Amino acid sequence: MNNNDKQIYNYTVLLEKESDGGYHAFCPSLKGCHSQGDSFEEAIENITEAIELYLESLRADNQLIPKEDLIVKPLTILA
Repeated sequence: MNNNDKQIYNYTVLLEKESDGGYHAFCPSLKGCHSQGDSFEEAIENITEAIELYLESLRADNQLIPKEDLIVKPLTILA
């Protein structure tokens, strides 16, 4: 596939700071698509690459590329 065949996809990624340092990154819309990095920037680079590979794998298997159907709503809980 060349660049002319590529499409743009937008996905939300979540990053969690790890207690021992670094970040865990994942894409909720792409089940099982996780990565990590020692810094925020490295985690973003790694999850971007993981998403690209995930989409390539779906395409190779003639699977549908998921559209994001995600609502992010912060809640304040008094407990």
